[in-house]
Amino acid sequence: MLWQGKSIRKVTGGRYAPLRGKRRTEIGKSPAETHIGVDRKKMIRTFGGNVKVRALRATYASVANRSTGVCKQVKIETVEQNTANPNYVRRNLLTKGAIIRTELGRARIMSRPGQDGVINAVLVE
Repeated sequence: MLWQGKSIRKVTGGRYAPLRGKRRTEIGKSPAETHIGVDRKKMIRTFGGNVKVRALRATYASVANRSTGVCKQVKIETVEQNTANPNYVRRNLLTKGAIIRTELGRARIMSRPGQDGVINAVLVE
């Protein structure tokens, strides 16, 4: 699990006096790490009873063509580039900003699959 509480250290390097201990609500979840494969989604209950949909695996992406204004559902072939982490290319992980190869051509993912549960992309010319 990921700890998402406030840092103990100041910018100058000094320490903050802790006002209270850790809280259960401040613990984060592990990343979804969306792969290419047969569609699989997971529902996560969040703060206030809301729901996040995590895409664990995905086959298709909604790819928009800016020049024609048309959006199509196309099959994802592979991940070509990912500036977040070069290792994600080898593992075929889908994250926001990743360049994927589809049936229409290269596209950049604009959505967050681990947060939204869908993959929206825009063609790269």
